[in-house]
Amino acid sequence: MKKPGRSALFMAILSGFGAPAMAETGCSALASAIGTSVGRLHARLQSALDNAVADESSGLDFDMWGTLVNRDGIVCAVAFSGNNRGSQWPGSRVISAQKASAANAFSLNGLALSTANLFSAVQPGGSLFGLQESNPVDTGAAYQGPARNFGRKNDPMVGERIGGINVFGGGLGLYDEDGRVVGGVGVSGDTSCADHAIGYRLRENLGLANLSGVGGVAALFNSDPMHPDNIIFDITANPDGGTGNSASGFGHPTCLNVDADGDADNSNAEGDDYVKSALPDATD
Repeated sequence: MKKPGRSALFMAILSGFGAPAMAETGCSALASAIGTSVGRLHARLQSALDNAVADESSGLDFDMWGTLVNRDGIVCAVAFSGNNRGSQWPGSRVISAQKASAANAFSLNGLALSTANLFSAVQPGGSLFGLQESNPVDTGAAYQGPARNFGRKNDPMVGERIGGINVFGGGLGLYDEDGRVVGGVGVSGDTSCADHAIGYRLRENLGLANLSGVGGVAALFNSDPMHPDNIIFDITANPDGGTGNSASGFGHPTCLNVDADGDADNSNAEGDDYVKSALPDATD
């Protein structure tokens, strides 16, 4: 029997390693839920991100990075809203993927949990203390490839599972028209409160904010059943110093251009509750 040549062996090895990876990186289900194709997923994210950033002026009013992951945590698209990759904080690229991964990892069909809901829970004494140390970012996957492709259709993170746990605003689960979680979205580049509000707008722009009947801590503690993974501003000063006390255990600090009562000083809130008024489907 004739032995295969080196080139044939090399191709066989490549195909053997490549086949599972190609199957694993499929983003067709997420693209279908958005109503587009895998090839158009980056363009769809880009448009939705640009519009979300333009519509929200709270925080520092900075440009943003945005990342989509599928239900398996595989990065499907990465985009930025500025003129070039240096127009927003370079470090926020990986943070956006980390937020998307965390929100996807801890959201279920019946329970939406945003990264904003995790801040108080992971503090010492919190119900989820230590969670932030789990599922570390795969730095090899996160920082590989030429920087000139960052935020483009061929961003080196696409097709990779980045992982990571982020515990401040900007990461949200994505819910299809049947209320099923199909992945996560993460945005980063401004204050964490603005990140959350922009993330909410972005999810709505993608058509994946179908949260009717989905539970969450904001539904329980914020009287906000229509936005169950909304940010909760219930942290009061700790008389002993250090991190403040959250009445619900899932509170998030207020941020620049957001008053202590949750109203935005420099947003489209127009005097209403900051985050609720920032949501496209909110009602008075």
